[in-house]
Amino acid sequence: MREGPDMATDKREDALNREDEEDAYGLNDETVQHIRESLDQDNVNAVRQQMAELHSADIADLIEHLKPKHRSKLLDVADDLVEPEVFSDLDDAVREDLVDEMETSEIAELVNELELEDALDVLGDLEDDEQQDVLNELPAENRLVMEEGLSYPEDTAGRLMQRDFIAVPEYWNIGQTIDYLRETDDLPDDFYEIFVVDPRHHPIGTLPLDHVMRSRRHVPVSDIMLREQKLISVDMDQEEVAYLFQQYRLMSAAVVNEHGALIGMITVDDIVDVINEEAEEDILRLGGVGDDDLFGSILDTAKTRFTWLLVNLFTAILASIAISFFDAALEQVIALAVLMPIVASMGGNAGTQSLTVAVRAIATRELTASNMYRILGKEALVAFLNGSVFALLIGLVTWVWFGDVTIGWIIALAMVVNMLVAGIAGITIPIILERQGIDPAVASSVFVTTITDILGFVAFLGIASIVLL
Repeated sequence: MREGPDMATDKREDALNREDEEDAYGLNDETVQHIRESLDQDNVNAVRQQMAELHSADIADLIEHLKPKHRSKLLDVADDLVEPEVFSDLDDAVREDLVDEMETSEIAELVNELELEDALDVLGDLEDDEQQDVLNELPAENRLVMEEGLSYPEDTAGRLMQRDFIAVPEYWNIGQTIDYLRETDDLPDDFYEIFVVDPRHHPIGTLPLDHVMRSRRHVPVSDIMLREQKLISVDMDQEEVAYLFQQYRLMSAAVVNEHGALIGMITVDDIVDVINEEAEEDILRLGGVGDDDLFGSILDTAKTRFTWLLVNLFTAILASIAISFFDAALEQVIALAVLMPIVASMGGNAGTQSLTVAVRAIATRELTASNMYRILGKEALVAFLNGSVFALLIGLVTWVWFGDVTIGWIIALAMVVNMLVAGIAGITIPIILERQGIDPAVASSVFVTTITDILGFVAFLGIASIVLL
């Protein structure tokens, strides 16, 4: 059915409306360009006027988009418009650069106003002596809290947790609990449940806020509290914490020390950032790049990538050595040299697909010892089916291209072998590395690529040598 002019006009208007809605959220390129030009022209009023309309998260994006010289100028003319929350949203590399330019007193003031988790991130980036200087500038109470937080290893629950929480004894009733909440000034900014503790301050249950609000004042806490809860050890890795929140749909959870006493809580908004960080980290490591590749310095980025490029060079040399064993076949049949990269390329791509699935499944605990062989069998069958289809296609293409049916079925057979090996290697290598205590996201791609390249060349050239020579 053909569109009438009215329908076409409506579609154009809908598209324009969608563009307007997208521009209404987040930072657009036009705003960045205007602010950059205003900074170059020393138009302070224009810069401040445009920044005043931005959300703190958008200001963080703006700072990341600007060159270092523009960043410094922006902070000089509109420092009062950059709230502490902006530093929470900044990329780590950019934040480190900005903090490096600040005086000790300025860093202390920033740390004092940030949420504890973000303040610890800022302090953790400093050298030991500079860190101590900043701590000395803080009020005694805040300094003790910061020092305690820094005592926990990075990326653990101790660094994530909030020290402010609400705990009540189980012998209270709902009326006493509500009165306590109303009369106490030192409450967390956000909380979803109240923790119930025993005399030793061990958590024995939780009171969801909806239970409290629906119950009458005389109802004992022990009658309506939920006794089943997930406790988080203070030294638990943040990835493990994120898994608990995802798996059990937690809104908050109690953090306990080595004696089982309640010392803090973690809420779901703390975990959202962790989930994003862990997912991003896995993706970047699969590519052999670092977390700060986008905003880091040229030299640091080059150093980060150099290591894995060097490893890849050695694996490429191994593949070349494998090829050299079949130089006689290559000299006699030039078609082999032309077709050889196809087998390796298809195997590498197939291995990368299986590898990506395996690494993510291990991270989310969807791939375990109980289902490993079932998933391995599935990937082997998928690889065999795809290998067979592509073997038929490349075999026919080779036959038509070179007019030799023998070379056609040689490359077809090699294709099936290499894609089958690639599918199996993409699953097994991450599992082996994970069991050896090595992060599969870091090292798997190099091993899978090496195996698929070498076996692809050996399968293709080996079969060709047996058949043609």
